[in-house]
Amino acid sequence: MDIVQLPLHLIDEDKDQPRYRFGEESLQELMNSIEELGLLSPIKVRPMPDGRYKIIYGNRRYKASVALNRTTIPCIVSNLTDETEIYLEQIAENLTREGFTPIEEAEAFDKLLHNPRFNSSVKFLAGKLGKPESYIKNKCELLKFGSAVKKLVVSGTQIRKDQLTEDQLLPLKDLPAEYRDSLALIMARDEMPVSDVKKIAKLFKDKDISDSTKAKLLFKTGPGLLETWSTYRLNKQEKEAKAAAAQEAAERKAAGQAERQASESVAPLAGVSGAADVAGEAVPQAQVGRPDAPAGDAAQAPVGSAPVNGSTGPAVVQAAFSADALDEPALQGLEDKLSRLQASLRAAELSPRELDAFKRLDGQAKSAWVARIGDAADEMERFAAKWREFARSANGETAAMS
Repeated sequence: MDIVQLPLHLIDEDKDQPRYRFGEESLQELMNSIEELGLLSPIKVRPMPDGRYKIIYGNRRYKASVALNRTTIPCIVSNLTDETEIYLEQIAENLTREGFTPIEEAEAFDKLLHNPRFNSSVKFLAGKLGKPESYIKNKCELLKFGSAVKKLVVSGTQIRKDQLTEDQLLPLKDLPAEYRDSLALIMARDEMPVSDVKKIAKLFKDKDISDSTKAKLLFKTGPGLLETWSTYRLNKQEKEAKAAAAQEAAERKAAGQAERQASESVAPLAGVSGAADVAGEAVPQAQVGRPDAPAGDAAQAPVGSAPVNGSTGPAVVQAAFSADALDEPALQGLEDKLSRLQASLRAAELSPRELDAFKRLDGQAKSAWVARIGDAADEMERFAAKWREFARSANGETAAMS
């Protein structure tokens, strides 16, 4: 790479390059360095058709040399002609230099993305510059702010009065425009750290706070806004805790009522194995549809007799199927159907493990199952009553099931 000395009067600045902010203090420091040590890094230029040269990068070094009345400057002459490649090289070179502000970066990225001369994509820029796509997107978000805020944005992370870092601005970027810039200026004036800016941003994002209240908050200082956030957060937490406690109490009350109702609806099934277990009562197993009971036991029960232990379960239904009350055609298949009914009831019994699992259900689910068992018990009672009515009729000649 050849370095040549070119006359300063033949070189023109690139007014369209990404970096355009040059602080007077940093420019003076560069002039002092050039006077003492000389220009340590050459600038890069490209030849133009009229015999002049245009700077690709090195505008600040050029300005300092002109201010020092130098006649020549060391240059690298490039033959690049592609506008996109030239602009990308300018960005890449400035990214390595101090003083290239986040706003200048954002404007450069935005130009590459939206100017018809370039028409690039975020993915393309990320690949060319070796940056994550999120880096480029976050920089572009800074352009949401107004010019008064943009002028205060500086490089780095140091919090300084009347200046803003990128990290201070980003928490405010999604706020409505009527709050965004005003808050940014407050954050700059009061030197608010990033962690506090994030809290204040949450305050203005809260939908429970009215717009009129938020407008009044803009008259507070940064520390005042932080204090408001802390107080509001504590009050909100207390309110949520009270609401949660009230909801829990209501759920406990509803569960208690459901359990009482379930106990009342299950009580008629006290003789049916498994039903009383659900209600938390002991069941005498000897009275309930035992598979080892003699086949004639049920048939011997007097028609219309009182249920065993108050039961309206299968023993009562079976008693209603007296051979004296029904003729042979009606009895065909009845014993088999009754056996299936009794088997279904036995299958519904809960083992100790199943009962323990049932007890661990939440109140709503437990109540739903108890209610379903109660409905089944009611249906069985109605069914048994119909058969008792049938058995009491005159040998079933005029009885009918409705």
